[in-house]
Amino acid sequence: MEVWLDAAGHTCKRFTRGEDFLRTVKRESFDLVILDWVLPDINGDDVVDWLRTNLDWHIPVLFVSVKESEEDIVHALQKGADDYMVKPVRPLEMLARITALSRRAGSQNEIDKSLSIGEFQIDLAASAFSRNDEPIDLTQKEFDLAVFLFKNTGRLLSRKHLMESVWGQRADLNTRTVDTHISRLRNKLSLTPENGWRLSSIYQHGYRLERTDQTRESPGHRLAGAPAGTML
Repeated sequence: MEVWLDAAGHTCKRFTRGEDFLRTVKRESFDLVILDWVLPDINGDDVVDWLRTNLDWHIPVLFVSVKESEEDIVHALQKGADDYMVKPVRPLEMLARITALSRRAGSQNEIDKSLSIGEFQIDLAASAFSRNDEPIDLTQKEFDLAVFLFKNTGRLLSRKHLMESVWGQRADLNTRTVDTHISRLRNKLSLTPENGWRLSSIYQHGYRLERTDQTRESPGHRLAGAPAGTML
């Protein structure tokens, strides 16, 4: 399965124990989890239960297991799994399901060319950003990074994840590149608490963009179109 995913352009990180993954997901971010039910240390449904209870963002989960009874499948879905496949899996079907889950993870339809999030307006076709209809001059990479951050508002994103998603899946960059672009965006977009936003640096992890003014209307859209990056 890892070979199939790699050939399709995804980046995978493989774990053999559930506890190892849970420790990692506290400090790294992933786009999707492919999870077996039977693990050496804990059950897969317990992993899903932990994710849904402790993460402040929804990560799609695809269960892949030899368990094939209707009761098992229903149990996994009720625990919070987004999809379920019975082994042995077929490569094209698995990749199609992953694409569907990634598409579903963003509520914004890909055919939309412009979005409005709070006071910001984003023209995806023209790569243009504005606040209250006042244009903001961004480089293309700054625009791409801003779109990805707003897509994942409230989500903790590792520097590696940002590098893979914005600069390319196998980008060979110093993390200082990410830090510099984050600093520029914070200044150019005025992402400060007094303006209702916070773009925070999280020690030994990465960054989180979040709303601080809870009286404002929550963003009505999560942007779509960014390719699935790191997989598990």
